[in-house]
Amino acid sequence: MGIEIERKFLVLRELLPSDLPAADEIEQGYLSASPTVRVRTRRRGSGERKGELTIKGRGKLSRAEWNYEIPAAEADELLELCATSLRKTRRELGRWELDYFADRDLWLAEIELETEDEPFERPDWLGDEVTSDGSYSNSRLATGRVRR
Repeated sequence: MGIEIERKFLVLRELLPSDLPAADEIEQGYLSASPTVRVRTRRRGSGERKGELTIKGRGKLSRAEWNYEIPAAEADELLELCATSLRKTRRELGRWELDYFADRDLWLAEIELETEDEPFERPDWLGDEVTSDGSYSNSRLATGRVRR
C-alpha cells in the first residue's frame, strides 16, 4: 500500500504556456465509491494504450492508494461494468498534471507531494486550491456522466 498526498488547483487557462506538451486521452470509470475503485484506460500520444485498476482510501489531501497495471483490453471490459465514468485529457508539465474535462470546459492541476507540508513552486497559471472541495474529485465529476 502506498500513500497518495496530492493537492489540486483550478487553472487560469489564459496564463498557461502556449506550447503545452501533447495530451494523453484518459477514460476512467468507477466500480465503487467507498472505497473508491477506479478503472482507467490511457492512450498516450504515441498510440500506446494502458489499463489500470486503482483503489483509494478515504481522505482528500492524504489517503491510502493501491495501483495495478492491467491489460488495456481488460480495462475496457471493466469500464463496461461502471455506472459512471469521465473522459479527460492529461498533460504533464514538470511535476504538475494538467487535466482538461472538455464536457465541462474545466482545467484542474494536481501535484503529488512526499509530505503534506512539502513546499512547492506555484506557477503563474495556478488558481484557487480545491483540494478540500469534494465537488472537484474525479469520482464526483464522473457522477454527472452516465456511461453509455
